[in-house]
Amino acid sequence: MNHINLFLAGDSTMATYDVNRAPQMGWGQVLDQYFNEKIKIWNEAVPGRSTKTFIQEGRQKRICQLIKPGDYLFVQFGHNDSKADSDRYTEPFTTYKQNLEIFISNARSKGAFPVLLTPVQRRNFTIKGKILDKHGSYPVAMRELAMELAVPLIDITEKSTILLENIGPELSKKLYMWLKRGDYSNYPEGMEDNTHFTELGANTIAQLVIEGINDLRLPLAKFINKEEMGL
Repeated sequence: MNHINLFLAGDSTMATYDVNRAPQMGWGQVLDQYFNEKIKIWNEAVPGRSTKTFIQEGRQKRICQLIKPGDYLFVQFGHNDSKADSDRYTEPFTTYKQNLEIFISNARSKGAFPVLLTPVQRRNFTIKGKILDKHGSYPVAMRELAMELAVPLIDITEKSTILLENIGPELSKKLYMWLKRGDYSNYPEGMEDNTHFTELGANTIAQLVIEGINDLRLPLAKFINKEEMGL
């Protein structure tokens, strides 16, 4: 049966983790269950990567070699592009946008469809229960580029902000790696992590991505597993 490939390029929030890291999961790790058998997910996301290092390591080149006409490339970076170290850092309105353009142009050169996704919010609340944004100008720059190059954009920064503020500081801990001492054998000392997701969190963000696909009326939407989404 012919299928459509959906390639994912991103960082730790999207990546796939071994069982010895459970319950940690990236949203790309669970995305396949929200599509029928017509869609094949290639999760190429790697923890710690920025647009710069992902390209430098040849990971974008690998995707370009595999991607075919009619396939999709979802690109979500920003967490590590903002890191101060020179190996990963990109400036939002220059090198970050330029690197994203490489993903876009390479996909289009192969007859595939690029889609940009702004980075998922970290779980950082103000005392008034509002999200304290940690991504600076990166979502803004990505939105600008999407407009400039007519690339579909799923605004996960906005969607996850709304989600987290609706859930609130306490319940949102269930989505992230806030683990109590002794609850998980992989983390006997527990953990308090406001960036990475539990299985519940990964699925929650994946559902926001599916919602974004529907919002944009992408052709991919007809392959969504409606039972999994409760539709």
